Amino acid sequence: MASSTPRKEMKISVIVATYNRVDALNFVLQSLEAQTDHDFEVVIADDGSRADTKEFIDTFKSVSKLTIKHVWHEDLGFRLSLIRNLASAQALGEYLIFLDGDCIVQPDFVSQHRKLSKKGYLITGSRALLNAVLTKELLSWSSWDFKRFMASLLRYRLSGGINKFWPLTIKLGDGSWRNYKKFVWRRIKGCNMACWKVDALAIGGFDETMTGWGHEDADFVFRLQNMGLIRKSGSWSTEVLHLYHSINDQSNAAENARRVREKILAKAK
Repeated sequence: MASSTPRKEMKISVIVATYNRVDALNFVLQSLEAQTDHDFEVVIADDGSRADTKEFIDTFKSVSKLTIKHVWHEDLGFRLSLIRNLASAQALGEYLIFLDGDCIVQPDFVSQHRKLSKKGYLITGSRALLNAVLTKELLSWSSWDFKRFMASLLRYRLSGGINKFWPLTIKLGDGSWRNYKKFVWRRIKGCNMACWKVDALAIGGFDETMTGWGHEDADFVFRLQNMGLIRKSGSWSTEVLHLYHSINDQSNAAENARRVREKILAKAK
């Protein structure tokens, strides 16, 4: 069962998944540096990036106030589940926040996750999608600047550069309205998700046999809920800015989805 540590005192590890995208990772780490809640560590789950990623991380660590660990394994294809498990094993936090290396966070991201955390619960957050034009514009900046971004948010929304406005400007508190009554596929995003480490360990972490892009996050959430945890929505609280990227190879997605459906049907029986 999850720890009963008071939320303000619990140790948090932010697990940042990355693969060969230094420009995005740079801004993500900068956004983590700007958090209002400083009591967390960063564990980079590197799914086999080239040497330039390690060089960047080493340089960033040398000048950053963040506590950063870099966990890497060989590039043998899309093995996100395995690298997340390896990174989680090295995490010192009792509470894990899973984030993707192309998702810039708001200054209160860690603080909002901490507020929503509760024994017996997991959080599935949401994202705001940025298009290719806006992504290119932001990454051309010399450094990440949240205030500068927010000053132009309405313009970005009206031009179609981003698909959300109000969830980035209005923050809603906790409440039972956030709780899902049963398992549903909708809005499960591994790029913004959180749970207690002890709960992740209790289900064996992410299913490492699920390789290739797709649905390892839904499988993870289903198994946590199947263990008795309640899924809570992090929408209107923890939104991240998902930088544009080309569509991943989805050749394994159908098979991964089938395996999750089998588990759901088995529980129903």
